[in-house]
Amino acid sequence: MLYVFDHPMIAHKLTTMRKIETGTKDFRQHLEEIASLMAYEITHDFPTREIPIETPMGKTIGHELAQDVVLVPVLRAGLGMVNGIQNLIPNAKVGHVGLYRNEETLEPVEYYAKFPKNLDKAIVLILDPMLATGGSAKAAIDIVKKHGAKNIKLVNLVGVQEGIDVIEKAHPDVDIYLAAKDEHLNEIGYIVPGLGDAGDRIFGTK
Repeated sequence: MLYVFDHPMIAHKLTTMRKIETGTKDFRQHLEEIASLMAYEITHDFPTREIPIETPMGKTIGHELAQDVVLVPVLRAGLGMVNGIQNLIPNAKVGHVGLYRNEETLEPVEYYAKFPKNLDKAIVLILDPMLATGGSAKAAIDIVKKHGAKNIKLVNLVGVQEGIDVIEKAHPDVDIYLAAKDEHLNEIGYIVPGLGDAGDRIFGTK
């Protein structure tokens, strides 16, 4: 399923990120904050289990997450979302997927993949600020499935229908979460109005 968040703080922070004059520090900070806000909403139905605990006033039954959470940023821009989510889920483990585009075929090519153990028992959040053509997201999902992942959620800030269609066709079992759905892709595959090149803006390499 597709979930597009309608939250005033997400909209406010995303507007700041969109502005051409927003610098690296503020762009990165707002990305982390939006990722944390999105994670708060995404986790609302995560399964929990009861555990006995003792408070200063006595014994009671508490709750903890019943499954590991694994964050999988797509290198490099996805790294900008990790800290914001780990602020909410400090015990979340982190895997990584590295992809580059073959200049002849324009298809994504894997150059790095490393994951925690027991991926098949975890809730896996694939992180990438942009869902444009959908090629990288599809490849990242293919890779984590190859390593055993079964419960997968794709978390993006901004996406367009072209990329959504690719994921829904190739991986109908994967939920897609967006902070905003934008208008279209331009002739060079960038989202309009979008954010520009998220990786360059996060790391100051523009």
